Amino acid sequence: MSAISEISTISGRAVPVRGDDIDTDRIIPARFLRCVTFEGLGEHAFADDRKSTTGGPHPFDRPEFQGASVLVVNANFGCGSSREHAPQSLLRWGIRGIVGESFAEIFFGNCVALGVPCITLERSQVEALQKAIEADPAVEVTLDLESRTVRRGDVSYAGAIPDGARRAFLTGTWDSTALLLAAPEEIDAVAQGLPYVAHWK
Repeated sequence: MSAISEISTISGRAVPVRGDDIDTDRIIPARFLRCVTFEGLGEHAFADDRKSTTGGPHPFDRPEFQGASVLVVNANFGCGSSREHAPQSLLRWGIRGIVGESFAEIFFGNCVALGVPCITLERSQVEALQKAIEADPAVEVTLDLESRTVRRGDVSYAGAIPDGARRAFLTGTWDSTALLLAAPEEIDAVAQGLPYVAHWK
């Protein structure tokens, strides 16, 4: 039986990925959507961007950012198609929380369903955070859903997250499977009232 998982904070080292309007095809190219399960998608996150040598190695390939659990992005991150493979690939790379200027609505919803909080900051705050992480990749970044803040060392930024998503994380209701499995008696009661179930008894 799955336990309901409440999420109030996400802490860890961070990886900055700069650029506005990074769409889901850049996060996980379409050729990787033919998978039967999401296992192994993490290694293909930003696959095409990582092949490009423009500006040096992609942050996901740089050794100082390996093991990071917080992703820091810019505006309109996750735009484009509604593919849930995009947040799945980030989650399986190791990302547990995302900070950005703004997120595409469907991408944001898919992240909520996976238990990956997305908090928004002002553009200047995001850029300052990215710059600080690049200067000191070992710094710990914390997303605090209770206070709606993002902390970097002793620096705190006032962020934003929609009330519904915040409440879902804090109460554990983001995990619909765990909610369902937490009430087996109710499942049985509903099943007993279904004619096609009773017919096969």
